[in-house]
Amino acid sequence: MAYIQENSPFRRQRLSAKAAKDKAERDLAFAKTDERKKKKADNQRRRRAALKKGKNLKGLDYDHASKRFESIKENRGNGGKGTRSEGK
Repeated sequence: MAYIQENSPFRRQRLSAKAAKDKAERDLAFAKTDERKKKKADNQRRRRAALKKGKNLKGLDYDHASKRFESIKENRGNGGKGTRSEGK
C-alpha cells in the first residue's frame, strides 16, 4: 500500500487504498493528455512573460476560457457556473 500524505486529495476524500490508486492513475493519465500538456506549457509561457513585465500574479492562474489571469477560486468554478456545462 502506498503512503498517502495527510494533505493529499486522496486523504480528504477518504478513499480506500484501491480507490486512491485508481484515482491517481486516472489523474495522471488526464494530466498527460496532449491538451493538458499544451495548456500547461501555455500557462508557463504567459506567467513568465507577465512576471517579466512586473505583474503580481500571487494567487492567480491563467484561465484559457476567458484568456486572462483569474484567482484560483474563480478559475476552478467558472465564475460560479460550475463545470458541468463546460465545453458543450
